[in-house]
Amino acid sequence: MWYGVERRFSISSPRMKVRPHHPWYWRWGMLLPFMLAAIGLAWWAYDSGLELAGFHRGKAEQELTRLRDQVAKLSQEKGRLTDQIAQFERKVQIEQASNLETTKQLKNLADENDRLQEDLGFFQDLTATGSKEGELGVHRLKLDRDTMPGEYNLRMLLVRGGQRAKQFFGSYQLVATVVENGQTSTHVFTQDASGNTQFQLNFRYYQRVEQHIQLPPEAQLENVQVRIFEKGVVEPKVRQNVSPS
Repeated sequence: MWYGVERRFSISSPRMKVRPHHPWYWRWGMLLPFMLAAIGLAWWAYDSGLELAGFHRGKAEQELTRLRDQVAKLSQEKGRLTDQIAQFERKVQIEQASNLETTKQLKNLADENDRLQEDLGFFQDLTATGSKEGELGVHRLKLDRDTMPGEYNLRMLLVRGGQRAKQFFGSYQLVATVVENGQTSTHVFTQDASGNTQFQLNFRYYQRVEQHIQLPPEAQLENVQVRIFEKGVVEPKVRQNVSPS
């Protein structure tokens, strides 16, 4: 131990080196060019490797730009075609609606024509056979089921005989006989308190009547009795029954 201390502080102790002190920014300034050169050399080696592998950065960027332009053009073309398709669809819908309306009108005209021909044949037969002056009759009485349960449509033609018949003023009443929950009951359809004119009659020779009937969906309709009343008379002038067809 004493030998180590004596050797450290004696003339045979290790030599001490004195070096000049340089600031840190000098040292970094000397290292920075070498670091930049190394980074540039690495980038050059990477780019050269891509070139040797067949990847050209400039061509790739040009191809990418071309593909982006092509996608933009295709998007514009898609939008234009979508607008054209929407216009064509609207035109087709308008044409279909027009065709449906025309078909409906033609059907209504055909039905009206058939009805007028039937009325013409009926009046021709009525004129040929003759009838009493002022006699009231119910003809072509028909009761049809509608599309919804419990709904029915009634049609009839009221005719007065004679060539000098007076104006007939009156009303009609519909009495429906139904079976509901195993029990039979009646539903009366007549003029309401508000003075609804759909049940009123006013004609000289004939009047066509069409009436919609609404019953509970679960009710089963057996028949409907038509009652024709002359104004001021309590008892019906005509009674006639009809069953649903």
